[in-house]
Amino acid sequence: MSKAFTKESDDDFDDDVEAEADVPKGTKNYITPGGYARLQAELKTLFDVQRPETVKIVSWAAALGDRSENADYLYGKKRLREIDKRIRFLTKRLGYAQVIDPTQQPQAKIYFGATVVVNDAAGNAHTYRIVGVDEIDAARGQISWMSPLAKALLGKQAGDSIIVRTPGGEQALDIAEVRYEAIP
Repeated sequence: MSKAFTKESDDDFDDDVEAEADVPKGTKNYITPGGYARLQAELKTLFDVQRPETVKIVSWAAALGDRSENADYLYGKKRLREIDKRIRFLTKRLGYAQVIDPTQQPQAKIYFGATVVVNDAAGNAHTYRIVGVDEIDAARGQISWMSPLAKALLGKQAGDSIIVRTPGGEQALDIAEVRYEAIP
């Protein structure tokens, strides 16, 4: 059957939040002020720049006539659905985010927003920052407060030792330093 006779649905979207950064129901969506600002900036760019540009392209392509084989139209509609899905996701996420400023946390123990330096059994130092699920960046050492490592660290302080279960087995770590700083 030709595509010309199939119905293209604008309602073909998955309204669920994206799975890569899911927060379990009943759990707060903690986020640092810097992470919140980045999500707001992305939402503003999508809404004020990318969406209007894509709408212009789709309108131009639709005016050309036959939409069934018009790549600009078909791609533009697909891109518009992706942008709208991301806008819905960010709007929901920002709506129930709870911003926690790391500089306002108690300084002695490890809580959300802490930057922690740990030493492994070989004496190698590793630095981790405990952040929200929307801010995870393993390359920069930013780990989710819900990760196994962060859960093992929470409530501890410098000088404590922890054991973390990893896919490679249990790993002993010594907490060398805990600090709280603004996260850009």
